[in-house]
Amino acid sequence: MQVFQLSASPRVNLGKKATKALRAEGLIPVVLNGGAIVELPYSGKLEEGEKLVEIGNGKGLITTDLVVSNDAVRKLVYTPDVFAIELEVNGKKRMAVLKDIQFHPVKDTILHIDLLEVSENKPVVIEVPVKLEGHAEGVKAGGKLTLSMKKLKVRAPYTAIPERVVINVDSLGLGKSLAVGDLHFEGLELVNAKNAVVCAVQLTRAARGAAAAAAAGK
Repeated sequence: MQVFQLSASPRVNLGKKATKALRAEGLIPVVLNGGAIVELPYSGKLEEGEKLVEIGNGKGLITTDLVVSNDAVRKLVYTPDVFAIELEVNGKKRMAVLKDIQFHPVKDTILHIDLLEVSENKPVVIEVPVKLEGHAEGVKAGGKLTLSMKKLKVRAPYTAIPERVVINVDSLGLGKSLAVGDLHFEGLELVNAKNAVVCAVQLTRAARGAAAAAAAGK
């Protein structure tokens, strides 16, 4: 997976008014999730921008409120590629992945970003683009190859997640399909429903006609 370097600053002024002022300056509020889980009441020291979120059973989760510029995340957001994010805050570096983005319903500008802190030994779920390779047997017979799922959800440590999952379709026959349950990738767990169709070779009108002609000639 490619690494995207992103600088952020702690965000201490929260609330609607402060958030609106940030956006007017071309800045985006960010929340970094996936921090340490601690016992409550917590006696440790929180860094600037950090806060405790109660998650039940006497435990709390440390999250970090940040702010980034629109320009800084443009190449991270407006791309089909998947990145591990090397996040730098006050000189300290932490690894994260993109969890969610909220866009303005009319202007399509970025309103908010959620990041998830990751480590080499903690599996995460990420959507990865699908790439088909090969020349399907069914296409040679006159069918049409279609891709129903452009991305697949995979679970693995972020260091094991590829930029894309590659599916070979050489043996895919006319009228046949590949479902999630048919696919296997070393070191990756596919999270999508097993029966979800990823790609298929559909019968075209020409292929149906050729099949009917062949059957009639027998």
